[in-house]
Amino acid sequence: MPLPAEDSPTHESVTGRSAPPRPIPGPRPARPRGGSRSGPGGRGPGATAPGATAPGARPAPAAGQGRPAAGPQLQLIPATPDGAVDAADEAVDLLLESGRAPAEILVLTTGELHPWATHELSFGEDGYWAQEAAGDDVFYASAAASERLARRPVVVVAVNGGGDDATATALPAAMTRAAALLILCGDADYINGILGVSV
Repeated sequence: MPLPAEDSPTHESVTGRSAPPRPIPGPRPARPRGGSRSGPGGRGPGATAPGATAPGARPAPAAGQGRPAAGPQLQLIPATPDGAVDAADEAVDLLLESGRAPAEILVLTTGELHPWATHELSFGEDGYWAQEAAGDDVFYASAAASERLARRPVVVVAVNGGGDDATATALPAAMTRAAALLILCGDADYINGILGVSV
């Protein structure tokens, strides 16, 4: 069910719409599977669920056209480094609205940590990693820590800096953590250059 116009969130991304103040990170509220989330990451007008072709997004190539047949489906959401985290947040919201369970989603950043991860780490690493081990909600982490992370059906990567070496390591590592779908949020030319394939 669409949000009323006054409650409709906006995002700063390739669409050029203005962004609301960043939400205060913290525990994500439980919500019924397939329901609607309200708040800054909610589905905006004209949005499509990941796996469908959104305006400005490039669908994954077919097998044999730039990527191996095995492995997760790839989807690219064009974003600048400064807008990559916002694009990843929007992708997560669309995944949840399309029926994905929160526990199925992992969000990685190549540069600065996602605000949720920064907030949770402020309480100590033990509690932070316990949430990952529990595996019952969306988890946010640095791509550099991917070896410590369990595999999930969907991995969303915000290519938000970190340098070429960090990104070159992060993207293949993210691919090994994604069982079904890998969503890359970042500059298309940069990502294609790092991966050596056309996404």
